[in-house]
Amino acid sequence: MGNKIIKRINLTTVLVILTIISLGVLYPLVYVISAAFSPGNSIASLNIIPFGDGFTLDHFKHLFNNTKYLIWFKNTLTIALGTSFLTIVVASLGAYVFSRFQFTMKKSMMLLMLILQIFPSFVGMVAIYVILLRINGLDTLWGLVLVYLAGNIPYNTWLVKSYIDTIPKSIDESARIDGANNLLIYRKIIMPIARPIIVFLGITSFTAPWMDYIFPKMILRSADKQTLALGLFSFVTDKKNEFTVFAAGSLLIAIPFIIFFIITQKTMVTSFGSAAVKE
Repeated sequence: MGNKIIKRINLTTVLVILTIISLGVLYPLVYVISAAFSPGNSIASLNIIPFGDGFTLDHFKHLFNNTKYLIWFKNTLTIALGTSFLTIVVASLGAYVFSRFQFTMKKSMMLLMLILQIFPSFVGMVAIYVILLRINGLDTLWGLVLVYLAGNIPYNTWLVKSYIDTIPKSIDESARIDGANNLLIYRKIIMPIARPIIVFLGITSFTAPWMDYIFPKMILRSADKQTLALGLFSFVTDKKNEFTVFAAGSLLIAIPFIIFFIITQKTMVTSFGSAAVKE
């Protein structure tokens, strides 16, 4: 009887602790959702109880009618998709070359990419700015994509190479016997088998620039070139305190993001299930 009481006390204690932690994690999210639909602008005027101030859609109307939210969204989506696509192509090609071919200074180049990844990206901000200035890449979306692509290549090349190394080379040799060249082997054999890591690479390279603030602030200048991060943070500056509008814009960002994750998650699960390779 004593052991049962102790077990119940322990179980109750664990449940209470987990409930408190869950509320602490979920409350800010619920509060932001509530703020998006609450009247008023300032965060100080909001009720501490979610949805305690009523319900309104005025903030969403303000975003679409009085701001350039759709332009910000289009710019951000263009940058994220461009970065994701180019990262997949460049990193997977580089990984295939490093995994399957032998050439001079191969190990040195791999080590150099690893060393470059150690340094934070903001260390080279001055150099990045000067380079973009020389190639007329400032205040352009493609210039920002180029910056993200350069930052993604070292680590992701290592990541994909490690995965390709697990694919038996006998598959490549069998394809060459059938007359396939290196490019065909890469497209028809390596890429389908490496789909799990490719999907993961696409997700991570898509999410990284989605709400980045530092590099867009440094590179983009025109109002019609701004991203969602720049546009939304302009609502919560020292001169403006429109937290509810900021919350509405943040909520709209999450909707396509959730859809994207649902689609890619299904693809990743399917890929992992069908990616078993036997020698």
